[in-house]
Amino acid sequence: MNSEIHNFHKMTLNERRNIVKELASLSNEDMEIMENYTNIKDLENMIENVISTMEIPIGIATNFKINNKDYLIPMCIEEPSVVAACSHGAKIARDSGGFRAYSMESIMRGELQLYDVPDRDRAIISIYQNKQKILDMANTRSKTLSSMKAGAIDIEISTINNYIVLYLIINVKDAMGANVINTMLEFISPFIEDITGGKINLRIMSNLTTERISYAYTKFKKELIGGEKIVNRIVMASNLAKHDIYRATTHNKGIMNGIDAVMLATLNDFRAEEANAHAYASINNYHSLTDYYSDENGDLIGSIKIPISVGIVGGATKTSKKASTSLKILNISSSQEMADVLASVGLAQNFAALRALAAEGIQKGHMKLHARNIAISAGATDKNVDIIVEKMLERNTINYSTAKELVVKYNGGKDGKF
Repeated sequence: MNSEIHNFHKMTLNERRNIVKELASLSNEDMEIMENYTNIKDLENMIENVISTMEIPIGIATNFKINNKDYLIPMCIEEPSVVAACSHGAKIARDSGGFRAYSMESIMRGELQLYDVPDRDRAIISIYQNKQKILDMANTRSKTLSSMKAGAIDIEISTINNYIVLYLIINVKDAMGANVINTMLEFISPFIEDITGGKINLRIMSNLTTERISYAYTKFKKELIGGEKIVNRIVMASNLAKHDIYRATTHNKGIMNGIDAVMLATLNDFRAEEANAHAYASINNYHSLTDYYSDENGDLIGSIKIPISVGIVGGATKTSKKASTSLKILNISSSQEMADVLASVGLAQNFAALRALAAEGIQKGHMKLHARNIAISAGATDKNVDIIVEKMLERNTINYSTAKELVVKYNGGKDGKF
């Protein structure tokens, strides 16, 4: 597969669908799912009190080459220009060979909070003396993980105020991990109470995954991004994001624009990933999760280091047929590969935002799509929407009243479709 698709954004909807179908080896049934499928019964299996759905577009980011493999990236997002910017960032990186990425094993933590412990030091010793038994008990909750020599692998203990906190360290393999971790914690809790004499309050996984880190790296050639002046401006912006929390927050939001969109397309828990990334950025003062510098040739080097907790088995990723088809389009074989993709997407998205800020400004791409949305809401049709958008941009006046005026003008004096 070659994800470098020229003028993908200029093609018709059917042309784009046919290309994705061919490149991702999708069946007619897969395409029917992506085009028309909505089963309210499936949705009722996900959440409570279902009444309807909220449609968010799924777009395809192109041009991605990661660890010498091409990817089409499904992105589910409502914000204009994100998919286009991500594709453009990947295209520039592609000229240097694409992205190099690596993700650590899928190590997660569960927490048990013990209180009213009569003898704290003795309780800690008792836990460590029974460590192997605790791990063995936890691993009875997942035969699948045990058969893969994964599951609960270690225990750590902290004391916080008057509490003992037991961290159960678990390799969850290709799952996001929440359900199996919480099940293990609840199963071992009575035994922990017996050997410590204390009582257990919280039994819950942690969404901060400091042992589940992903890295990505690439080179952006200076001549493709506007020359050394733009390179230097991006480096300056990156340096500010290392030290100024106000800039760092927006900088990291740009990373998550890409990552969240892919997670939502595959129905992974993007809220958990948001908490994970921002908490990790807060360790030793809140800072940016990417870094940029120029090399000896003046080219821009970009890298990202970010915790990513993602699954490709179980949960809503399998309940939703559209999420399953998005995973099929991605063509990945493990959660670590998925994390590699997400880190690379986050880096591409962040670079594209920084380049826009350092060059023409962030609003140019945003405003064109915003103008289109305004024009359509005012009654523009397929036949006249492009000229109405063009005229609003020429006037630098993008609002509903201007769009309405132009709709009347270019619709033969008629007041649009409303």
